[in-house]
Amino acid sequence: MTRLRGAGSGRNEVHAELHAELHKDRMLQAMGEVRGYLRPPGAEPNEGASGASKASKASKASKASKASMGPSDRVAALDGVVRAFGLSPFETRLLVLAAAVELDGEFPALCGAAQGDPRHGFPTFGLALATLPDPHWSALAPSAPLRFWKLIELRSRGSLHHEALVACPIQIDERVLHHLLGVSTLDERLQPLLHPWYSIRGLASRQRESVHRVVGVWTAGTAANGGGSVAAVQLHGPDAAACREVAGRAGEARGAALHILSADDIPGRAEERETFCRLWQRERALEGRTLLVDAFHLRGEEGPAQVADLVRRLGPGTLVMAREPLSLHGVESVRVEVPTPSPGEQEAQWGEVLGEGGVGLNGGVRRVTHHFRMGLDGMRSVGARLQAERHATGGTVPEGALWDACRAQARPRLDDLAHRIEPQAGWDHLVLPRAQREVLQQMAAGVAQRVGVHEGWGFGGGGGRGSGITALFVGASGTGKTLAAEVVAGEVGLDLYRIDLSQVVSKYIGETEKNLSRVFDAAEEGGAILLFDEADALFGKRSEVRDSHDRYANIEVSYLLQRMEAYQGLAILTTNLRGALDSAFLRRIRYLVHFPFPGRAERTEIWRRVFPPEAPTEGLDPERLGRLTAAGGNIRNIALNGAFLAAAANEPIRMGHLLQAARAEYAKLEKPLLQGEVDGWS
Repeated sequence: MTRLRGAGSGRNEVHAELHAELHKDRMLQAMGEVRGYLRPPGAEPNEGASGASKASKASKASKASKASMGPSDRVAALDGVVRAFGLSPFETRLLVLAAAVELDGEFPALCGAAQGDPRHGFPTFGLALATLPDPHWSALAPSAPLRFWKLIELRSRGSLHHEALVACPIQIDERVLHHLLGVSTLDERLQPLLHPWYSIRGLASRQRESVHRVVGVWTAGTAANGGGSVAAVQLHGPDAAACREVAGRAGEARGAALHILSADDIPGRAEERETFCRLWQRERALEGRTLLVDAFHLRGEEGPAQVADLVRRLGPGTLVMAREPLSLHGVESVRVEVPTPSPGEQEAQWGEVLGEGGVGLNGGVRRVTHHFRMGLDGMRSVGARLQAERHATGGTVPEGALWDACRAQARPRLDDLAHRIEPQAGWDHLVLPRAQREVLQQMAAGVAQRVGVHEGWGFGGGGGRGSGITALFVGASGTGKTLAAEVVAGEVGLDLYRIDLSQVVSKYIGETEKNLSRVFDAAEEGGAILLFDEADALFGKRSEVRDSHDRYANIEVSYLLQRMEAYQGLAILTTNLRGALDSAFLRRIRYLVHFPFPGRAERTEIWRRVFPPEAPTEGLDPERLGRLTAAGGNIRNIALNGAFLAAAANEPIRMGHLLQAARAEYAKLEKPLLQGEVDGWS
């Protein structure tokens, strides 16, 4: 431990560590006072050559330091601790004594001499009661400031016999010692759980208003309660990075550094949470820090309850961030929304991230802004990806790089929620009546041109409602609904995700809405097309409320309708039975495409197109194959399985291979294969 007294390089090292002369000088002054109380009997009670000299020099230096500082900076760390924790004069001197033993090599000898045993070169409560003025026994109580806030600790000497409290060595907490010297550091017991906030800048004007509101809540609470905020503040919105930035800037506004605790790292046991809270409250009192609990990716059913318990223990001034406000039962909180920037504000953010070179990427930033609702973290990840690509290609970025980077950014989140389909089919793969094909082409044009129509032509409206596109594909299984979605996704250059409803619908109340929220939020960030396959399982007619199950099922449908109405992207829903869908849902559908079961002419055309040009065939008769009453999906299965049979026999694909595959396909469907439909296949 660095000593305060002594000369030469040791003293210079201390100077290098100290943040301000004021803290050091105040400690020297206080230590000089305590030194006088520890002097052997017969010496002057409060002074001595050494003690008087040190105290006098420290007092003069302290006055000089104060004179050179502004009025708001004239509080030494020791005086700040006394005020923050309400220490009495006796408790203050006891704390200084514990610090002096660590900082000044003379104090262990003074302690040993005062206790009549040179081996006892440490402070004890008994020594303090005997030598320091205005002593009081209550200073030793666990609820008293010194022990409650862990400013000091009572240490055991390891003896086998019972050791009285007044004889236990007293040791100052290392974090407190550093603070008294003006060294700012975070308690090492908190460091594994917390990470400091670093500004990423780039807040939109609407989000900067959220900063002012948080500061206003704190200011109002301070005025009403004489120093403490009245409530925890919950920041909520779709962008985690923006919420962190708002919290950090609000902390800056009141001179409080922000530290972030992930909700998943909240100690699980109540006693561990209590220790964490005690240490954090001490940090807040020492240095005015602010804590942000990040509940954006809160997992587990006990998560919200643990957050509420933590906030309750921490008291006023804590910040919580989540996508949606949490129910903090029994905790007074104020909710502050961190809104999504307007398209114009997002365009400015993209410009800041990408620089001048971003304007020309893939048609400019505007198109990207309206297709990908990305947060600040996502934008910066995309910018870093493009920067790396510039270095790899010698300063040039391929056309479409910005668009592709945005698509890739949200994939990790979406891949955990849905199945990604790589668009490979084109318009030539679709065999549909002209009317249905034209509707699909209108959909693709709507996605591709919505920026110009909504923004340039003023059709965007307000609040983001109605700017997305919702389509319903109705038809029997295998009639081309999924294939059509793939074609549209490929045409507009967006990812297609099929939603597995079994992974979305939950038997637990409220979980289905959370799952749907995660899907829609991730899809909007990545500009993805959502395909709710066999959607009547989730979008069925809302029932009359007969029990609580019906009531919550209706809530799920209502939530889904609201999200679809506000969704910025393209949502494609497929169903076998149009009549099973809710009428309120149908009113929100922009495009409805009926996929008829293919007639013989359509089936013949599908057979002509199903085999790739490079596939070896021999003697195939599309007209004869078209007599088989099968949907397009079944035809593709038969063609593929027939190809495997031919490859296994090292032969070109023949009618006989397709006959074997057709029998297997119909057996799978538990349907009879009529002989009249396969005559001449062998």
